[in-house]
Amino acid sequence: MITRPLGAGGPPVSALALGCMGMSGMYGPSDEAESISTIHAAIDAGINLLDTGDFYGMGHNEMLIGRAIEGRRDRVLLSVKFGGMRMPNGAFIGLDGRPNAVKNFLAYSLQRLRTDHIDIYRLTRPDPAVPIEETVGAIAELIQAGYVRYVGLSESGAATIRRAHSTHPVCDLQIEYSLASRGIEREILSTVRELAIGITAYGVLSRGLLTGSQPAGKSDFRAHLPRFSGANGEHNRQVVADLAAMAVARGVTPAQLAIAWVMTKGDDIVPVIGARTRCQLAESLGALEVKLSAAEIARLEEICNPERIAGTRYGADQMQMLDSER
Repeated sequence: MITRPLGAGGPPVSALALGCMGMSGMYGPSDEAESISTIHAAIDAGINLLDTGDFYGMGHNEMLIGRAIEGRRDRVLLSVKFGGMRMPNGAFIGLDGRPNAVKNFLAYSLQRLRTDHIDIYRLTRPDPAVPIEETVGAIAELIQAGYVRYVGLSESGAATIRRAHSTHPVCDLQIEYSLASRGIEREILSTVRELAIGITAYGVLSRGLLTGSQPAGKSDFRAHLPRFSGANGEHNRQVVADLAAMAVARGVTPAQLAIAWVMTKGDDIVPVIGARTRCQLAESLGALEVKLSAAEIARLEEICNPERIAGTRYGADQMQMLDSER
């Protein structure tokens, strides 16, 4: 497995990270035994960065990972998002980045993950009611106390990134980046590179859109995303068909093309793959062997030009919460 530093001051990480959100119901029912086997297979393949959120399955995801890494904790880095508040029915009801809330969230995450420290800790979205300096300052205190190793950010805009980094060095920014979602290229990417902050790119398959995957029912949160719904969904399926045709001609899968494309964008970008099964993991790992020519990169960017993609990456309410979109 290729490794690289995550930002100028961050730890060495594998070229791919494993995102575990889908193992806790966000894409419909999942199999816990297969999820744990997938985490084990990822670690055995050399993936050392596992990404989760304390609100994924209202704590379920952290407990699952805690079981999976028992006896393997020294082989992994844990990236944890916090601050997303949810109702018992799963509905999101806001953000909380207050310093005391940060410390409270961490206390529970340590218990669920069965560990004495979190490697990278990040607010899932900047809380508009709390200055980012206060939230990052609280994480810095937890670093001094030995409970956290690095500060991360998530879905933050350029100005917020600068303010956070001036409070305490930031290891990486986690943000959506894919053939279908390239908003970070406007300003955010140049900002993190100026500051030598790494990128952990999630949504590299646009939640399965680029592979032709469809929502598995109402419990699958994609059923409520604009890109999968109605006329948008019909339109986007043609884009996906064009991508699939290129993959067939190349002798690879659409997922491998999409992941390989992200990897061409710089060694400071680590794709977070959302594999829920060992089969999906093996397919994603195959992207490490796909080398794209300049002509192929140009063709991919033509096929999946964001202007061809109908619908925003989240619904209107969540788009308004994204500091990165302001």
